[in-house]
Amino acid sequence: MKLGIIGTNWITQQFVEAAESTGDYQLTAIYSRHEATAAAFAAKTHEATLYTELPAFFASDLDVVYIASPNGLHAEQAAAALNAGKHVIVEKPMVTHPSQLALIESAQAAHPECLIFEAARHLYDPNFAKITALVQQRRAALTGATLVYAKYSSRYDAYLAGENPNIFSPRFGGGALMDLGVYSVYAAVAWFGVPEQVVYLPSMLASGVDGGGVAHLHYADVDVNLVLGKNYNTSASSEIYFGKTTLQLGATGSLDELKLVGAETADLHVTQPANPMVDEARYFAHALMTHDQNAFEQQWQLAKQVHQVLGDLRATTTIKFGNDPQ
Repeated sequence: MKLGIIGTNWITQQFVEAAESTGDYQLTAIYSRHEATAAAFAAKTHEATLYTELPAFFASDLDVVYIASPNGLHAEQAAAALNAGKHVIVEKPMVTHPSQLALIESAQAAHPECLIFEAARHLYDPNFAKITALVQQRRAALTGATLVYAKYSSRYDAYLAGENPNIFSPRFGGGALMDLGVYSVYAAVAWFGVPEQVVYLPSMLASGVDGGGVAHLHYADVDVNLVLGKNYNTSASSEIYFGKTTLQLGATGSLDELKLVGAETADLHVTQPANPMVDEARYFAHALMTHDQNAFEQQWQLAKQVHQVLGDLRATTTIKFGNDPQ
């Protein structure tokens, strides 16, 4: 498939390398507002057609568009790509407010030949499937969970120096909940379902977004806590509690360990590819090339639930984004 990319940061390079390693994609088009930026990305990957205007980019003979622009631009660009007749892979978060899902849903319904997937990479890690199966098998013994994902952002020093990086800007839907918390919300909804009540206690930055925080998800039978941050690192592991036995799984965004401790002990971890985006790239390629409607519907329904929970969490705070509905 001919691949076009929007966004030229490190995660885009990682996705391109993962995608091309599967043999199912070829990077043919690069969009950036600045031609020099697009050219620099091509120099790090390989030759491709460079675009500085989105209409021309969308009008090209692409099969699939990968979107990794600032968070606040994702929904509008995803809808535009679908309306141009392209498949879409959009980095998380797909939207920054649940109301934006309708824009994407309308575009996809008008172009049913085109599918869209959110690039929540951990969903496609074999370790995620193992955790899902274990939770289903032991649901009766489940007593709760703590899901942790905190990582010092590569842009936080720039923020402290007085710059205004997109990822710490409310204008572009930045902050810890949207950028890292989305991984843990995906995990919680996939493993435990949609919570009955939620609350988020953010640690606010002067810019108006959260540098970190703690969220609580209440279910009828269990409670789940999310610990997240973009201004510190932690070695704490995520855990799921089954009475006397605990499942430790590392950070929810990486799933770099998977072991039972306590009354039972076992190492369940499956070795992961060196590039953590290979599994998702392969999954998306198969779904897009076979037009797997079931895969699309399953992941779209999960995405809608996740973004509603993210919206509900943010609604318990004072965090406002530039493209929120008025």
